[in-house]
Formats: sequence, C-alpha cells, structure tokens
Amino acid sequence: MNPVVGGLVAFAVAVVLTPLAIRVALRTGVVDRPGALKVQETPVAYLGGVAVFGGLVAALALASGTTRLLVPLGLALALGLADDLADLDPRLRLACEVIIGVVAGLIAPAGAGWFGGVVTAVTVVGLLNAVNLLDGLDGLASGVACVAAIGFALLGPAPRPLALGLAGALCGFLVFNRPPARIYLGDAGAYLVGTALALACATALDADGAITTWAALPLLVAVPVTDTAVAILRRRRAGAPLFSGDRSHVYDQLVDRGRTRPGAVLVMVTAQAVLTTVGVVVAHLPTAVGVSGAVLSAGILAALVGRGGFLTPAKEAS
Repeated sequence: MNPVVGGLVAFAVAVVLTPLAIRVALRTGVVDRPGALKVQETPVAYLGGVAVFGGLVAALALASGTTRLLVPLGLALALGLADDLADLDPRLRLACEVIIGVVAGLIAPAGAGWFGGVVTAVTVVGLLNAVNLLDGLDGLASGVACVAAIGFALLGPAPRPLALGLAGALCGFLVFNRPPARIYLGDAGAYLVGTALALACATALDADGAITTWAALPLLVAVPVTDTAVAILRRRRAGAPLFSGDRSHVYDQLVDRGRTRPGAVLVMVTAQAVLTTVGVVVAHLPTAVGVSGAVLSAGILAALVGRGGFLTPAKEAS
C-alpha cells in the first residue's frame, strides 16, 4: 500500500487514541506533576507514546515487510512505560536500552555484517536518550521528530513506510500536544520516537550505503543530538553530574534569554526543518559536493552554538 496512505491512517489512529490516553492517564494518575524542572503548573497526562505507537502499528501493518520493526519499537515503549511508572535505576535503564539496541540491530541492521548491527544498536541508544532529553517543552520533541521523519521519507522508498507512519502519528498527537499541551509523550513516547528515528536511519543505510547518505543522516537528527551534546558539555564545564537534570538545554536557554516557550519551540523546529532540508539535498548530490555541504553545515551549526554562548555554564553566563 502507498506509504502516504499509511501516514494518513497513522494520523487518524493517533487522533482517536490520544484523547483516550489522556482519560486513562488522568484516571490512573500516570501524569507529569509540577516540579523544579517542570514548565507546567498542573499535572499533565502521560501515555502519549501509546497513542503514537497505535498509529505506527496501523501504518506498518499496511506496509509489506515492515512489521518486524514493531518488535524494537514495542520494547522501547514498554521500557518507557516502566520508567514513567517506577522511575527505573539509571543502570538498569541503560542495560535495557542496550538490549533494545541489540534487538534492533538484529532485526534492522544498517548494512550487511556485524558492523551494520552495531551501527543500529548505537544509534538506537543514542537517539532514544536524545529525544527523551529534548522533550522539555510542549510540542518540542514531537515537532522536531515529525520534521525529521518527513526528511527520512524523502531520502528514498526504504525508510518511507516507517517515516511517514511516524510523521502521521506525531501530527495526530500534536493536535493535543501543541502548547498548551494536554498530554506529553512521557518516557514511553520519547523512547519510542527515538527508536523509530534510529530505525529510519538504519533502513535508509541498509538500502543505500552511499557516502552522501551517511553524511546526510546526522543532519536529519541534528537538533536532538546537538541539544544533548550541549547539555552534557555545559554540565561538564560546570562540574555538575553529566546525567543530572537541569536547565542547560538549548531550549531552556532560549527561554531564559527572553523567548516565550512556544517561541523557543518554533526556533528549534525551524532549525531542524532547515537542517533536514540540507540533509535531503546532500543525500542526492555527488559525493564530494554532498560531503562538503554536510561538513560545512555541521561547522556552521557548531559555530552558532559556540558563539551563541550555549556552552557557557550558568554562573559564567550570568
């Protein structure tokens, strides 16, 4: 079936399931409560990931040869739900993430041989955490991931069913996740979305291992990866624990500098849209030109982050 139809079905399923997820979350107390690092003033429902997963299931069920991807996606969702409900020990959580990565590598290696499986596993663990760290403002992680998914769909036919299914499901979820959000992805949704993006990377590389494809893929996920790198480097410079929660993310800094929260989300989503566009173009250019374009884009992004003061610890910045 046409992947576009799958994306539309995923949208419809997510639009229907998300209000149900809100009701279940509020009745069962599976909510994100206000706190020192929280932006909301009242509890907000979790379980958004369940609705997104429902959309993905519908989309992949309509596409041939893709239902195997539901195994690592389902495992990621289950791990996130456990983390939402029980706040898992970080070491246990990381061990489970590695297992999910290994399963994903066996099911959808990013190329032939053991190296392709390792690439998939590492990408799953990395993007799973990057999307989770990005999920700090209403509509941010879902909006950025939706843009990235559209980019993957434009790379070629191999990642298209998953990518359009993810984009459709996230669009349906965004109806309720846009500011002011009525529901969040939660860890379940963030882990699911990060794993889906990693699998899109893997399927794209498995179908086309061209150097320009390798060069393009980091641009399609540049915002979550860059935001995670900024948070870690800033904490390191401040002498803070690398995996502690704080307001060192790029989107937090944008808000601290005077942007509204929706304005910060718009900046981040727009940045990902620009980088995704460049990535898609790079993937279809001759090797030398494409790689040069990708390196130049990465350099410009790094310069903007550095010159913009986003790596300066809070005390120094003030």
